[in-house]
Amino acid sequence: MHRRGQNQILVRFLVLPTLFLTVALLGGLRVGGATGAFLFIAPPLVTLLLAVLLMLLFLRGRLLELSRWLSGEHPPLTNVAHALTLAALFFASAQAFNSVLPERGLFRWMLGCFFLWTLWNNLFSAFDARRLLRSLAALFGAAFVLNHLLLASLYAPGDAGWLKQIAGALVEGVTKGTLGAQEKIAPATGYISFFTLALYVGGLMLLLPSAPDAEPDRRPAAQGFLTEYQQLSQSERALVRDALLRAEQKQLNSTPREQTETIEAEIVAEKSDG
Repeated sequence: MHRRGQNQILVRFLVLPTLFLTVALLGGLRVGGATGAFLFIAPPLVTLLLAVLLMLLFLRGRLLELSRWLSGEHPPLTNVAHALTLAALFFASAQAFNSVLPERGLFRWMLGCFFLWTLWNNLFSAFDARRLLRSLAALFGAAFVLNHLLLASLYAPGDAGWLKQIAGALVEGVTKGTLGAQEKIAPATGYISFFTLALYVGGLMLLLPSAPDAEPDRRPAAQGFLTEYQQLSQSERALVRDALLRAEQKQLNSTPREQTETIEAEIVAEKSDG
């Protein structure tokens, strides 16, 4: 138990802040396609709104419990450290969305509206922390595939491929024949985004509350026994009831005897010591 407490302290005060700060730094990092230089894209306003909704989802899904992070029972330095970790989580969430959103164009607004609609609907859905984490992993995974695989192929330089021709034909009436100018980003940006999302989801997994050490749930076995009992005849049910009563009576009779033997053994031990 002592080692478990030390591990929790290490995770809260070192691992989580490091992970979320790394995500906040890498989420806006891009690699220029022409020069290969590193570019930093500031998070747009929509990502901050998405981060606010996501923090509300964390609270509603009990992935975060404010009473365990910020409390009057904690020392002041602990509350300050926890508040900074939560702030790092907020900015990491904004940068995680920034890493999978296109830099500009129609698809950026489409994907941003998709995120807003999904998170807003989730605020009124029933889920727990683990289900929320699986949903977020699927959401970021789908956005990553759309932005860094499909759209990257769509805007790749060179001859127009089949994907670019189909997409151009589908949105020609909306965008007047163009899909919106995009920044020339090197394929290495996709690797950075993948690493960023992996760190972010890994940090969220560390936030999952540990399950308490409880006895195994025996309700399914009891329900199965009750079903079998209802299928018995009257005579067989009487035999089962008699067996249960004898077992219960035996347990009740054995408990005082065991307590008496324990007390007598303690008295004998005290006399021998004296």
